[in-house]
Amino acid sequence: MRILLAEDDFVTRKFMANFLSKYGECDVTVDGMEAVDAFMMAMEDGEPYDLVCLDIMMPVMDGYQALMGIRNLEKERGIPDDKAAKVIMATALNDEKNVKMAFDLGCTIYSGKPINQERFEQALKKLGLA
Repeated sequence: MRILLAEDDFVTRKFMANFLSKYGECDVTVDGMEAVDAFMMAMEDGEPYDLVCLDIMMPVMDGYQALMGIRNLEKERGIPDDKAAKVIMATALNDEKNVKMAFDLGCTIYSGKPINQERFEQALKKLGLA
């Protein structure tokens, strides 16, 4: 499985990259713009990501903007919803407004921080990725 992680916090980024690496190849970006660029390059190389983990509060481009960019790239290439990348929003923003916005933009699962490893693994299993 190919995984893309976008996380600006160093400690969380190291933890998540280490955690996710047991499920597959994990590429890491530090903001939403880098994530969208990496996603586009992976598609162009014919090796798209299966899973994208996005933080919401990031510099340059936030997680919502990155999610919109990723979903737009998939639409432009005619990728059907069942073949689209699974997107997990991992964030400390757990209020109803943020959760609703993330799902409206096309996230698959919303996970609060700090990350609960057991629940995160259950989410990956639910998606058929673990």
